[in-house]
Amino acid sequence: ARIGSFLVLLYLTYALTLCICDDEDNYGGGERGNLFPGFYRSSCPRAEEIVKSVVAKAVARETRMAASLMRLHFHDCFVQGCDGSLLLDTSGSIVTEKNSNPNSRSARGYEVVDEIKAALESECPNTVSCADALTLAARDSSVLTGGPSWIVPLGRRDSTIASLSGSNNNIPAPNNTFNTIVSRFNNQGLDLTDVVALSGSHTIGFSRCTSFRQRLYNQSGNGSPDTTLEQSYAANLRQRCPKSGGDQNLSELDINSAGRFDNSYFKNLIENMGLLNSDEVLFSSNEQSRELVKKYAEDQEEFFEQFAESMVKMGNISPLTGSSGEIRKNCRKINNS
Repeated sequence: ARIGSFLVLLYLTYALTLCICDDEDNYGGGERGNLFPGFYRSSCPRAEEIVKSVVAKAVARETRMAASLMRLHFHDCFVQGCDGSLLLDTSGSIVTEKNSNPNSRSARGYEVVDEIKAALESECPNTVSCADALTLAARDSSVLTGGPSWIVPLGRRDSTIASLSGSNNNIPAPNNTFNTIVSRFNNQGLDLTDVVALSGSHTIGFSRCTSFRQRLYNQSGNGSPDTTLEQSYAANLRQRCPKSGGDQNLSELDINSAGRFDNSYFKNLIENMGLLNSDEVLFSSNEQSRELVKKYAEDQEEFFEQFAESMVKMGNISPLTGSSGEIRKNCRKINNS
């Protein structure tokens, strides 16, 4: 009986050790440095609550800000990984990514990130990274406009460098071909399903005339409009976006519900009413992509589930963890600069 009790105790001790090790493997314990949801559970337990509070106030002031914050996260992750490099201003040896072609005169929401960071620093100094704050803000932007929620793995640290060339070369452009868009996502470890699902973020927000003018007047360089664009929709867009001038004039990315996160974007693509070339090619250029568009147009829950999964996947692109990078006190500049 004593031997039996000893063996049971030995087994339980072994099982407990396995549980602890498995928890570290799955959630980044020990020296693995991986991301995991409870990263700030002890060091800053109200971190997520603080981020959501600031984002909620910003979105209440201007619904469009939800799309802007989500776009910042996307443009950050595609350059050096999700490391907050986009948030850095030019200073010393740093040349800001804010002046790249994808970001100049269009990326916005930096002041909201500043407000989030100030609130976090007040609660938990030198603890929560700008990269994590931006990742959480993207999730909250979805939720606050009616979209899905997801558990955000945390523990990213902030970059001490930026890459203007990376920002110019890595981020898909509105007029890219289907193959170029897929290639740029593939370079980040994202597949075609991620491309289509993440493009669904265009169910909220606006785009500038300069990003879709080509489709209205000179799609193929021969002075003709894009034939995949529904004619009455195109005529409406021309009123807002002339051949010259009005570069900053805005049009809804989703003509039916620009302020509500839903699956209307995919329904628009089927009707040839996607605003950007990078939107419409998802339906017009590839059979596999077309089937995904149809699936998400028919089933909003399916879209929401895949969007959440793809956002977590994107948020995990090449994070700085452990002793890499730093925790910036100010998201616009590296410490001691």
